[in-house]
Amino acid sequence: MINRDFDTDDSNYARINLVTYMKPEDMNYHSVCLHVLADSIHSSGLILASWFLSLGVNNAEVLCLGLVSVAVFMLVMSLFKATGGILLQSAPPNISSSALHKCWRQIVSLEDATEVSQARFWELVHGHVVGSLSLLVKKEMDDRRTLGYVHGLYNDLGIHDLTVQTDYGKNLVL
Repeated sequence: MINRDFDTDDSNYARINLVTYMKPEDMNYHSVCLHVLADSIHSSGLILASWFLSLGVNNAEVLCLGLVSVAVFMLVMSLFKATGGILLQSAPPNISSSALHKCWRQIVSLEDATEVSQARFWELVHGHVVGSLSLLVKKEMDDRRTLGYVHGLYNDLGIHDLTVQTDYGKNLVL
């Protein structure tokens, strides 16, 4: 496995077990390398099974297939964890749910906003959290100020890529 140590100078990086990904593309390169390595292990397993069969070992194919399966599984486990967190859009571990809830309460307390819904936040790679939410604002209100405030709140938490969908509701009197 690859283990690279880098200075944390505002660049995005991810440390997943022993593997370090500086960019999301590094995950792709790592998966290609693992694929080639898995093919090599498979070929070695076939050669080993042929040799065992020539020695008269019964079920050599099954034995070697088991060894190859375990070896490949151990190799790709770190990649499975990294990509699984991304595909499942796991919650960011470095941002507490109470901090997210506090932002939600601050938004709802605004004069222009009436409701926040469908808030989703996940870590794309370590240190790069993205999110989306739906915001119901009062009709006939200029939502630019509210959107700036919302982006500022979440930016302070470390969420730099935020998509906010605004919907306009009734002009409610609170």
